[in-house]
This record gives sequence, C-alpha cells and structure tokens, in this order.
Amino acid sequence: MTRHRHHAHAKDWMARESHAPSGDSPAARYQRFRARQRLNDTALAKFAATLPFSLDGFQRDACEALEQGNNVLVAAPTGAGKTVVADFAMFLAHEYQVKAFYTTPIKALSNQKYHDLSAIYGADHVGLLTGDTSINPEADIVVMTTEVLRNMLYEHSTSLIELRYVILDEVHYLADRFRGPVWEEVIIHLPKSVRIIGLSATVSNVEDFSQWIASVRGKTKLVVSEHRPVPLEQHVMIQANAHTEPEIVDLYRRNAKDEVTTTLNPYLIRRIDQLEHQALRKRPAHKAHGRHWGRGKTAAGGDERYTPRRPDVIDELNFMGMLPGIYFIFSRNGCDQAVEQCINAGLELTSDEEAMRIHEIVDDMVEGQLSKDDLKALHFSQFRFALEEGFASHHAGMIALFRQIVERLFEEGLIKVVFATETLALGINMPARSVIVEKLEKYDGTGHVTLTPGEFTQLTGRAGRRGIDTIGHAVIVDHRGFVPATAAALSSKRVYPLHSSFKPTFNMAVNLLYTSSYQTARVTLDRSFAQWEANESAWQLEAQIDSLHHALDGYERAFVCDRGDFTQFMTLRMRLSDLQKNGRRVLKHRMFPSQTARREAFQSLDQQIAQLKWDEQHHPCRSCPDLQEHLRWGHRWMREKRELDRVQERYDSRTGSVARQFDHICDILTEFGYLERYDDGDAASLVLTSGGRLLRRLYSEQDLVLAEAIRSGLLDTLTPQQLAAALSGLVYEARRGESGEPRRYPGGSTGPVAHVCSQLRAMSARINTMREDCGLERLPDIDFGIVDIVYRWAEDEPLAQVLHDTDLTGGDFVRNMKRLADMLQQVAAALPNVPEFDGPLAQKAHDAHIMINRGVVAYSGVD
Repeated sequence: MTRHRHHAHAKDWMARESHAPSGDSPAARYQRFRARQRLNDTALAKFAATLPFSLDGFQRDACEALEQGNNVLVAAPTGAGKTVVADFAMFLAHEYQVKAFYTTPIKALSNQKYHDLSAIYGADHVGLLTGDTSINPEADIVVMTTEVLRNMLYEHSTSLIELRYVILDEVHYLADRFRGPVWEEVIIHLPKSVRIIGLSATVSNVEDFSQWIASVRGKTKLVVSEHRPVPLEQHVMIQANAHTEPEIVDLYRRNAKDEVTTTLNPYLIRRIDQLEHQALRKRPAHKAHGRHWGRGKTAAGGDERYTPRRPDVIDELNFMGMLPGIYFIFSRNGCDQAVEQCINAGLELTSDEEAMRIHEIVDDMVEGQLSKDDLKALHFSQFRFALEEGFASHHAGMIALFRQIVERLFEEGLIKVVFATETLALGINMPARSVIVEKLEKYDGTGHVTLTPGEFTQLTGRAGRRGIDTIGHAVIVDHRGFVPATAAALSSKRVYPLHSSFKPTFNMAVNLLYTSSYQTARVTLDRSFAQWEANESAWQLEAQIDSLHHALDGYERAFVCDRGDFTQFMTLRMRLSDLQKNGRRVLKHRMFPSQTARREAFQSLDQQIAQLKWDEQHHPCRSCPDLQEHLRWGHRWMREKRELDRVQERYDSRTGSVARQFDHICDILTEFGYLERYDDGDAASLVLTSGGRLLRRLYSEQDLVLAEAIRSGLLDTLTPQQLAAALSGLVYEARRGESGEPRRYPGGSTGPVAHVCSQLRAMSARINTMREDCGLERLPDIDFGIVDIVYRWAEDEPLAQVLHDTDLTGGDFVRNMKRLADMLQQVAAALPNVPEFDGPLAQKAHDAHIMINRGVVAYSGVD
C-alpha cells in the first residue's frame, strides 16, 4: 500500500469512526475499520452484494470462517437464515469452479432446494440425485439425499475429485435411530480437502458436536444464534362449551409496557381451573370421585372440560387475522378429517379470485403427470375442492405431487390452513403467521408420549414469516390433561441434546474392508461421534478406577502373608461365593438345547464349586496364625474388588464399544462366508469374498438377507413379477396394527412366492439370532403385508384396482414402491459387477424395476 493510499484510508477511518462509542479505544476502532476494508475485496463482499438484505452477525461470522478455509457448524432456530451460509458455500464453489454438494435428509427437501438453486445458477449448473431421480449428476452444484453421498463415497465416485464443499442440512438428524448413522459415515469418510457446512437446530450440546467434527475434520468454527428474526408469542385457545366463542389467551403474563414476560399468565391458569370445575360439576358422581375418568367428550355435559373443535379454532384465528396457519395434528387420518370437518362446517377462506387461481395452478401442475384413472383413485376432485376453499392436508400418506401442490399454494398465500403431521416441520420452506398445536403428546409407535422441547421448538419454528410478519404466533389448543406449566417447560428450554445413533452395519463393514485393513477400519470407527460421546463419558469412570486400584493396593499391603499369596486366597473365596450365590440361578434362566445338556451344566457347576472348596481349604494361607486379622482387611479388599470389576465393565462397554460391535459384525460375516480371515504374521486380516463384493453394493437395512437370497439361488426361478412381490418384504414398513402377512400369496400358499417368502423369513430369523448372541440389536422383522399388492401392480393393473379394499394410502403405496424399485435397481446393477453372480437374475431385476416404476410411482416430483 502506498503512503498516499494509507493516508486516504486513515482519513476515511477518522471520518467514519468520529461518531463511534467513546468506550472503544482508537486502536480497537481502527482494527474494526481495517477488517471492513479487507472485506470489500473478498468473495463474501461480492456475495453480500447479491442479497436483498444485510447479513446478520451470525451469518457474517459463519461465512467469514468458511472463506478462511474452516469447516462451519451453524446452530440457529428455524427461520433464522442458516441457509444463507449454505448459499455462500455454493457461491464459493461457483466462483472457484469447484463442486459443492447440498445434502438433505428427505427427498422433498432435495427437490425444493434443486428448484431454488436452478433459479439462481441456471438448470445447466445444478443437478439432483435422490436414488430414484438423476438430473445433471455431473453439475458443479448437486443436491442429493445424504444416503446418495454415502454411497458415492463407498463407490469412490469420480464426482468427488473436484468436490470442495458439502452442506449437511438438518445435520442434527444424525440422532435419528434409523437413518442418522449415514451422517456420521459421510462426515468421517469425506476427503480431507472437503469443507463441511453443517446446519443444525440449537441443540443443547452443540459444542460437543462441534468438537467431534473438529477432531475428525480439522479446524471447525461453531456459530450459534438463538435469536428469532420474527418474535414468537405463545397462546392457548380455550372454550367454555359449544355455544360460546373460543378465547385466545396469552401463555405468559404481560407487564405494564405490554411486553411478554417469562411468568405464566395467572388469568389463563384461573380460566382453566374454572373450566375444569365447570366440567367436574357436570360429571356423574361416581366419575367425579375418580373411579372412572372416561374417554372424554367434547359435547356439553361431557366428562371433561370442553375441547375447541377444529373448525371453531380456524374460524376464530381467521377472525383475529392470525392466518395463514399450520395446524399440527399427529395423525394422518386426523389431518384428512380436519379438512373434511372444516368443509362440512361451511368455512370458506378464499376469495373467488383466489379459488380460480388455485384451480389454474393445480390443473397446470397435474396436467400430463397422472392419468385420469390414477387421479380418480387418489380422490383428486375432493383434494382440489378443499384447496379452492383454502384448506389442505400435508402428510406422508399423500403422493409427492399432491404435497408439492400444497407447498406451492401455501407459499403463494393462496391456501390459508394446512393440517399437517410433524414431518412438515423438517426443513420444508413453509412459514406461516400462526402454528397451531392440537396436543402436547403424540403416539410414537408404542404409546402416547409428551413432545420433547426439541419437537415443540421445531413445530413452532414455522410461526412468523420473515419480512411479512412482525410477530409469529404459536397456539396450543386446550385438551385433556393440558397444564400451562407443561407448555412453558417445552418452550423455555434450549431444546434437545444431540446423541449419536451410529452402529456398524453389514454393508458398512464390507465397504470399510474393501479399501482398508481390518485395523484401519477399527480406527476409523473409533472416530465416530458415538465413540467420541462414549469416551467423553468414560473419564469419570477412569478416575474411579484409579481410586479403586489405589485402595486395593493399600489393602494388599495390609494383608501380606508370609505363608502364601493372600490375594490369590481371597480371589478363590470370592469366586466360590459368587458361584454358590448365583451359579444355579443363572443356569435356571439359560436356554439349553436338551435336558441332557441342562443336566450336564448343573453337574459341571457342582464340580467347580467342589474344586474351589478344596482349593480354598488347602491353600497355604489357611494355616497362618494371623488369618483373622488378614481376613478383616481381605473382606474390605473383596468389596472394593467387586466394585472395581463393576466399574471396569462399564468403562470397557464405553471405550472401543463401536469397534467391538464391528468385530461382532465381522464374525457373523465370516461365518456366513462374506469375509475370509488370514493370519498375516502377528496380525489377522479380513478379505472380502465374492459374497462380500456383492454385499458392498446392496444398501438396505436387510442387506444381508438380500445377499443371502441371491447367493443361495433362492430367487433364480422367480419371474420378474414374483421377484418384485417377494422382495417387497425387505422394504415394506407396516403401520401400527397391520399384519405381516398378505391377504393372499400370488400362486397360493404353496406357490413359488410363498416358498421364497418363507425362506427369506428363516434367513432373517437366523441372522437376528446370531446378532442377539453377539449382543447386537435385532433388525426389524421382515414384513410381507403387501406381496399381493406389489404383484398386481407389476402385472400392470390400474392403481384403483390395486388399492381397492386396502388400507394403503396413495403416498404409502408410492413410497414403498420407490423403495422396492431402488432395491431392484441395486440388484440389477450389482450382479454384473460380481462375475460369480452375474446371470439371468440381473435382467429379471431390471425388468421388475421397469414394471414397478410406472405411472404414479415413476413421477419424480421435480417436473
């Protein structure tokens, strides 16, 4: 810099900073000014100039860290603007002419982001990969599900060569029990040259998660913001009875300046008490005394305080100017019923012009996508009529096209109320003025559980449209068991902790061993977040172990005996005591293959006890004249030794626990013949067999069952239609209360499909037995509940006939068919790459894929 330019900068600085706060030193103000000057020449300045708004502080911090070459983890509430950081990463990739991948947990998010980025960078520069959809996969910016990226890493895709940025949207999803481990696999295996941008909710242990990423990926910047751009106000909707108007009451008290405090609203508490006493007076005497609470009624004279009806809730919110809204109901049927209830109540939320515009958009989006017969089977007319009135459902039971229609109409402000399950809260860009939560509990598959603070925050995060609303509203509908303090507890916490759900799988094991040695693979797994968490919790146990060892050393010095090894003597006594107290009880609860084996086990126990008694009676320390004094210290030693063993066991279960699970997985794979073990000097190595090379290309929760079916030739005699039907059992997830058997097997109960299904079930049972013997968690039982439906669809029957007289919704049908189509595609692609298994089955799988992937199933959701 020349002297003249330096003086110009100094004058500029003095002019700009002359009104700066007097508390800052001149040096601090100058440093701040110089940082701004440098920023003018950065990519961030160019990016910021393209935005219609100024960057928030947390956005600027994260972007600066990313430009400096750091990994970045951004934790902020829904709607705070986290995606701006992801947008900057893609801007950098575009500027530097390198690749960026944007990963999402669900296909709907991938589709939405693909459209957004295509509008910014042009369709030629953006691709989409979601397993069943492939658009421009070699583009500089590719949107994909996280599973697709994991598979690319294991296949060593050439697309990774120029990759420099990976955005992991909704990265806290790695806590998900079923799909979460994929996030950890990706973070561990991405090339070192790649920078990760993680977008997360404000989980309570985000600092721990950031430290783990840093331990795996290098320097990582954590940026946390708990500020909501649109303030959120919490309310409760109550109603005395069906003849009165609903009442919206603030959850928190307001002060004299009309500001919301953190104190519960005493008026709300008082009103709920009044309504409860009112309901109590109407109860029959035997119920009022607690002998029977009943299921609850909402009509006047019922057992409980009145619950506002859905149409009344919507009508009141519309009157108060609090729409558009998202009404969360934790049931698909409940969402559909709510739409019907509002229509039957005569509610109309749209103008004639809006209804006409909705009609045009819907017809335009549907045209050419589905046949008239398919639309009729999916009750399209009723769906469109409700939309024109301003109402819609949004849940996984709907086909993707219908959900996309709802999302577009809501974003354009044409639909006023969407009744949705909690899946809508997962990142889809559908903010509203109000969010209504019908209950603070939901059914989790086993029973009704209270929402977690994280779930509640995720739902209410949709309230308040940035740039449109000055306030967002979260409305809880009064319901049975509702207590204001519960709502306050959910809304006041910093949401939930993030814990790993990572566990080694069969497919993961063979993929690791395909490119790494056995020892290297174990080291890799030791770097997982699951192991990091386990290690972090182990340090307290380490301190306890050290303390116990110190105590034992002191006792052993105290009972030193010149007649013999007193530690050995006490160990004999401890072992004898344990067998006498617990040996027979343990054997009584053990499963034996026969009565003979059971009898032999008890005989062996008696022999061990007899031997230990003899050893203890004839031990040299028995004759020591100071035996009683030594035993006084020995009993203390025994107590501390038991405690040490217990703590050591807990410590061992934490340290190296993931690698031990991997060892068990490898043992099972070796027994099945997917791995071969070789002694290589002092170390053992594991090598993939042809079966292992096949298994590494099969990505499914039931990967080993599928590989076994292929290896055994079980599937070879099936037709493509029969193959699709049988393999549906490996992908189908029945909803609660549904049977694991189809209404009928194609060809009857003794036909080829029924035979293959029976064999697949036996293979699954054997694998689960081996997993349980190793202490591994069982895999879900395979379910053949839609075998007949899949067969009829593969036989080219119309959708209306296939779904007739079934409980399967259009969305469930399509989702399961897409999973099946993906599995068939994997089989068709995997077999030719493993010559030992290449044959007619590959072509049959390909044909079956084509038969399945038609009509409503083939719709990609991105057109």
